[in-house]
Amino acid sequence: MLHIEPVRLSTDKLILRPLSLEDVPALGTAASDGALWEKRTTTVPRPDGFTEYVSKALQLQEAGLALPFATVVRDGDRVVGSTRYMNIDAANHRVEIGTTWIAGSWQRSFVNTHAKYLMLRHAFEVLGCHAVELRTHSQNDQSRRAIERLGGKLDGILRQHMIMPDGHIRDTVVYSILPDEWPAVKERLERRMAA
Repeated sequence: MLHIEPVRLSTDKLILRPLSLEDVPALGTAASDGALWEKRTTTVPRPDGFTEYVSKALQLQEAGLALPFATVVRDGDRVVGSTRYMNIDAANHRVEIGTTWIAGSWQRSFVNTHAKYLMLRHAFEVLGCHAVELRTHSQNDQSRRAIERLGGKLDGILRQHMIMPDGHIRDTVVYSILPDEWPAVKERLERRMAA
């Protein structure tokens, strides 16, 4: 049985620490960097919606279904987004890495690479996961390319899977990484982080 507890994960450039209500103002500021709530392919709240966002995340954590993190850049300890383990299936040793968003000016920087490295390493090397899922909107080409570059293998598409905040129905693309794939993914991520 998978046992997931709040944990702080870090590299020389990034910290993933347990999300708390104290992060609400910083999350609102980060989401305003790029007006992320306007993007059709993500579900980031408006700056005034983060109290509810964090409260719901913590309720899911309490129920054992999620482990949310604040994404913090070490330079100035600035909160630049959030990510989480979600859809935790403890009996089958599976987690999904999702609800990931990064402030506009930090996208396509080291942030996502370091965050995925930390979460995948913890999932496989500490938690002993049998699979880690990554899902995204079928129309989110940037996210799909990033997952594929990471080494995620396409499992399939959940058709008409979710109703998005603007009312359109999302097809969800599902990828996964398995334990025997992790060494190659890890090496690729470490090369990218060292570059």
